[in-house]
Amino acid sequence: MNAVASWWDGVELWIAGLPFVPQVAVVLAVVVPAAAVVAVVADVVLSALFDGRRRVVGKDRPSRVVGEDRPTGAAPAATESRE
Repeated sequence: MNAVASWWDGVELWIAGLPFVPQVAVVLAVVVPAAAVVAVVADVVLSALFDGRRRVVGKDRPSRVVGEDRPTGAAPAATESRE
């Protein structure tokens, strides 16, 4: 672990010693791909978790009707016809 920390300190010092524009280029070259990888991994993991939850919990629940956003027995909205 000490070797990794000392390597990282060297990288930080190298980046900090660069002029601004090369600093930005180096950081973007590392951060943008790293952020893309993290986003893809998070998407896959969360999709798997929600799909699993939907399989387990979703079967016991009745499906919800699209557009039905008020509780059962609630008064109709002012924009709906009262025929």
